[in-house]
Amino acid sequence: MTSRQATKPVTEAEAIRLAQSGDAAAFEFLYQLHSRRVYALCLRMVNNPADAEDLMQEAFLQLFRKIGTFRGESAFSTWLHRMTVNVVLMRLRKKSLPVASLEETTEPDEETGGPRKDIGAPDLGLSGAVDRVNLERSVEKLPPGYRTVFMLHDVQGYEHNEIADIMGCSVGNSKSQLHKARTRLRDLLQEELRAQARQERHAAKTQTAHDD
Repeated sequence: MTSRQATKPVTEAEAIRLAQSGDAAAFEFLYQLHSRRVYALCLRMVNNPADAEDLMQEAFLQLFRKIGTFRGESAFSTWLHRMTVNVVLMRLRKKSLPVASLEETTEPDEETGGPRKDIGAPDLGLSGAVDRVNLERSVEKLPPGYRTVFMLHDVQGYEHNEIADIMGCSVGNSKSQLHKARTRLRDLLQEELRAQARQERHAAKTQTAHDD
């Protein structure tokens, strides 16, 4: 992609219409408008700057090929977001990375006969004031499949039916993956907090010894 600007100021809607007609300047306008957010999404999903840059370019190549299919049934940013997620997921599958299974059952335990949990509902255990740095570190440690569902639902705000459509799974499986992601995330956060506490205690002891 080049860095030149469109030849004249246009709105996003005008740029979409012109790009669908093959206007290169209009497509460049859309690239400038959305590239940073697309890159940020790719980076959150793969946690590798070089791969994220490559995936961003691939997403815009897909956009160039498919922009003619955009019908305005959803916001353009949402449509592009979904396209980007699909590009990243295809790359993850091709690389055979350890993506968590999306086909695990959500049935209750037959031995306990307990009621089905409302997994995928808001998790109050994760809604408190959690240190942002610790949270980001913990999210990065989630398996790719868990991280993707968590990012789509809890960060990007997609509903489970939308996630199911994007990832090619059932709504129940999306809820199951989110439940497991949150459970794992709580464990990771506890590990981060314990490690931070140990570091603080060590720093305090070192400072005390230095003062003496």
